[in-house]
Amino acid sequence: MIRIAIAGVAGRMGRTLVQAVLARSGDAQVTAGTTLKEDPQCGQDIGLIAGAGALEVIAVDSLSACVDDFDVLIDFTSPEATMQNVAFCSKHSKAIVIGTTGLSDEQKSALERASASTPILTAPNMSMGVNLTLRLLEMAAKALGDDVDIEIVEAHHRHKKDSPSGTALRMGEVIADSLGRDLNEVAVYGREGIGDERDRKTIGFATVRGGDIVGDHTVIFAGEGERLEISHKASSRMTFASGAVRAAIWLGSRGPGLYSIDDVLDLDAN
Repeated sequence: MIRIAIAGVAGRMGRTLVQAVLARSGDAQVTAGTTLKEDPQCGQDIGLIAGAGALEVIAVDSLSACVDDFDVLIDFTSPEATMQNVAFCSKHSKAIVIGTTGLSDEQKSALERASASTPILTAPNMSMGVNLTLRLLEMAAKALGDDVDIEIVEAHHRHKKDSPSGTALRMGEVIADSLGRDLNEVAVYGREGIGDERDRKTIGFATVRGGDIVGDHTVIFAGEGERLEISHKASSRMTFASGAVRAAIWLGSRGPGLYSIDDVLDLDAN
């Protein structure tokens, strides 16, 4: 039985993660959860916070207050909070699953260093469908090569802070790597006014923010006379939460290292 702690348990994703753990058939248990100290739900039962009934597990304001109560932490918070939690987990021999997006290159390098002594699984999107989509994008990019224009369109709810989404950026990285390009050099994040015609080697990004859109991603491979579109649309946060819980259970039996959802799905197996 893997004991799971949830960072930011009072947030939208935190509440859904509690429900996702409870939906498992006996291989995981939510045993801890944190909130901000000033959050009015700090000190409340996390089951009641999640609308799932009392679990007799109280939300605390720091991991130090529940250090002996969990094996794996699931973190969908903010880059700054996540890095603090990584340092804590590394110090106390805890595994951590990271779904936080917007991490800087420096923060990603810090994760690599921490993974020498800590089991860390990070993914910009925990959906199993999205991670299968990444493989389809790799195949399409290799097959179509330089004969198409590539655009990535993503849409999320009005509360999302980072843009483009971490998933969209990961899609761009997969496509660029498949074509031998550096995304930092070929990404175009906005267009306005009159300019030169489109450079075929660029990869365009378009961002939509509004309402309660959970997460839509479409990659367009536009050629002469035809276009291929590969899309993934999420209608519930539960798809991300379920993937994160599956990852936490998998990670609980692994040693130090930096892992991805590909490892959970065993996509690289021969």
